[in-house]
Amino acid sequence: MLCAYMTSLLLSLSGTKLTFGGAPLLRGADLDLGANARIALVGRNGSGKSTLLKIAAGVVEPDEGERFVHPRATIRYLAQEPDLSGFETAENYISTGLDHGSDAHALEILTGALKIPLDLKLRDCSGGEARRVAIAAALISKPDILLLDEPTNHLDMPAIAWLENYLKSLSCAIVVISHDRRFLENLTTKTVWIDRGETRSLNRGFAYFEAWRDKTLEEEEAAHHKLGRKIVAEEHWIRYGVTARRKRNMRRVGELKELRTKLREARNPQERVRFSSVDVGTSGKRVIVADTICKSYGDNNIVVDFSVEITRGDRIGFVGPNGAGKTTLLNLLTGALKPDSGSIKLGTNLEIVSLDQRRDSLKPEMRLADAIADERGDWVTIGGAKKHVASYLQDFLFAPEQWRAPVSSLSGGERGRLALAAALAKSSNLLVLDEPTNDLDLETLDLLEELLASYEGTLLLVSHDRSFIDRIATSIITLDPKEHGKWRRYAGGYDDMIAQRGSAPGSKQYLSIAAAKPKAKVKRISTSSASKSKLSYKEKYALETLPDEIDGMQEQAKTFKETLADTLLFARDPALFHKTVKLLEAIEQKLATAEEEWLSLEIKREALNDQ
Repeated sequence: MLCAYMTSLLLSLSGTKLTFGGAPLLRGADLDLGANARIALVGRNGSGKSTLLKIAAGVVEPDEGERFVHPRATIRYLAQEPDLSGFETAENYISTGLDHGSDAHALEILTGALKIPLDLKLRDCSGGEARRVAIAAALISKPDILLLDEPTNHLDMPAIAWLENYLKSLSCAIVVISHDRRFLENLTTKTVWIDRGETRSLNRGFAYFEAWRDKTLEEEEAAHHKLGRKIVAEEHWIRYGVTARRKRNMRRVGELKELRTKLREARNPQERVRFSSVDVGTSGKRVIVADTICKSYGDNNIVVDFSVEITRGDRIGFVGPNGAGKTTLLNLLTGALKPDSGSIKLGTNLEIVSLDQRRDSLKPEMRLADAIADERGDWVTIGGAKKHVASYLQDFLFAPEQWRAPVSSLSGGERGRLALAAALAKSSNLLVLDEPTNDLDLETLDLLEELLASYEGTLLLVSHDRSFIDRIATSIITLDPKEHGKWRRYAGGYDDMIAQRGSAPGSKQYLSIAAAKPKAKVKRISTSSASKSKLSYKEKYALETLPDEIDGMQEQAKTFKETLADTLLFARDPALFHKTVKLLEAIEQKLATAEEEWLSLEIKREALNDQ
C-alpha cells in the first residue's frame, strides 16, 4: 500500500465532460483527492454523481478532460449495482480483494459484521446480499483510494454505525455517495456538489452543505434578477437615448446583445419533485390497540407480550437490526398478520396505504400510469381535484412520454419515486412506509420530510436512515435491550430513544466486531471472568471521561487532516508538512489506544449488566 502521506495528490479529474443521448451530463466537472480525504459527492438523482465516480475509477471514459492517478496508488470501487457474475460463492468473490497487505482476520471481521455466509451462492442471492458481498470485497484490502456508491443501502442501523467507525479508522482517501445524511455528516470533511453538470466544492463536511447550497442558490437567483433588470435598463437607454450619442449607442447595442446571450445561457437549478398534499379522511381517535400480542416462528420468539395504543396523529418509527421482526410487528399491528395470542383492534374508518420495502406492487410489465391509477384509467384525484397521470408523474420528475412506458424501463431511483408517487396518490389516514428513503436523493428527502410533517393522519415508519426517522418520529418502537422478543415504546425521536435506552438497537451484537479495527486489537473479556469482578472506581471514571477525550483527539486529528489536504502545502512549507504528518500519526496512535481501553471497559460493563 502506498504511504498515505507520500504525496499530496492521489487522484485528480479536471474539465470532465460527458454527453449521453445528446444532452450534456457533465460540462466541466473537477475532483481532487488528497491523502486521507473524506469527500461527500452530492447532487440530485441523474446529476452525474455515479458517472463521475465511475470516471474516477477508470470504468467510464469521458468525452473530454484529464484524469491523473498516482502511479503507485491502488483504487477500490463499490458500484451501486455490483456485478458478481463469474463467481460461485461469497468467499470466492470477497477473496479477490485479498493481497499481501490484507489483515489476516479481515475476512472473518467483514463477513461477520455484514452478516455474509461464506458459502452464500451468488447466483441465488438477493440484491441486498450482493451489495454486502461487494462492500466486503472493497474493504478487505487496504487501498489508497476508496470510491463508494451508496454503501449504506440494504444495511441496518448497527451495520451502518459499524461501517462508519471502520471507514474512519482507515488511512486512505474516500469519496462517498449516499442519501444517509447522518452517515455523511459523521464521515466527511469536504463536500463536492454536482449541479447542472459542473462541480462546486465546499471545504467542510456534509453537515455544512445544505445551508451553503441554499445560500449559493439564493445568491444565484439574485444575480439572475439583477441581470434581467440591467437588460431592461439598457433597452430603455438605447430606445430613448439622444441622437448625439449614436456612436456610444452602437457600443451599448453590442453589450446588450452579450447580456441577452448570458441570460439565455444561464441554466436554472434542476427541477425538484413537487409533492401534493395527501387526501386524508378522518379516522377514529384510537387507531390501533394491541393487547399482549405474541408471535413466534418455531422456537424463535419475534414478539412477546407486546401492548400498545396508537392514537390519531401519532408518528411512530420502528427501528432495529435486520431480522429483528420490524416488518412482522408492523404486519401484526395493521391486521395483515394474525398474532399467536393476544388481540389487535383496529379503529373505525381506517384507510390504510402502504409502501413496501421491496416495491413489490410495481410489476415490471405495468405502465407507469397503471402504477398510479391502479389500472382504473388515466386520471387520479389529488387534493380534491382530478389530474391526468402524465401531469401527476411530471411532479415526480417523469417526462410526459414516460406515462405509457413499462416499469421495467426505470432505474432504481425512478422506481423509488414511482412507488412513493403511487402511495401518495391514494386517500389515507394511516400511512405505513417501509424504507421510503431508499434511492431518493437528498433534496427529495427534504421535501418528503416536509410532506410527512404536515400529514394529518397517523404514520408508521420503518427506516434505517437515522436522520430521517429522528426528524419525523414522535415516538420509537424497538427491541428491549435485555429481553429477546420484547418490544418497547420510547417517547421522542431516534436520538431521544438512544438516550433513554442507553445504546442503539443491535449495538451489542456489533460491539466486538466494531472493536476489531485494522490497526488495533481489542482484548476480549469473557462473561465468566467479568461476572467475578466489578468495575473499579478508576474504570468507572475512565468510562465517563474517555468519550470526551476521544472526541477531542478526533477533532485534533481532523484538523491535522484538513491541513494535509492542502495540495500545495508540501511545496510551500515542507517542514510544516512533515511536522503535521508526525503529529497526526501520534494522535491517531493515542486515539487507537483510548478507543481500545474504552471498548474493553464497555464490553465488561455490558457483561456485568447482562447477569
